[in-house]
Amino acid sequence: MEASNPSDVAQKIAELRVEHRDLDEAIAKLVDDADADEVAIKRLKKRKLWLKDCIARLESALIPDEPA
Repeated sequence: MEASNPSDVAQKIAELRVEHRDLDEAIAKLVDDADADEVAIKRLKKRKLWLKDCIARLESALIPDEPA
C-alpha cells in the first residue's frame, strides 16, 4: 500500500475499522458463552488490539507534518 496516497490510506482505515467492529461482536458472543475457549478469546482480543494500533498508525500517517 502506498502511504502517500490519502485515499488508499483512508480506505484501509475503513476496512480495518470494520474488522475491528466485527471482532468486538465476536468477542462479546464468546464471552457470553460459558463453554467458550479462553485461548481463542485472548487471540481475538490480541488481534483486535493489533488492529487498533494499525488504525492509529494509519491515521497518524494522514496527518501532515507541521514545520518546526
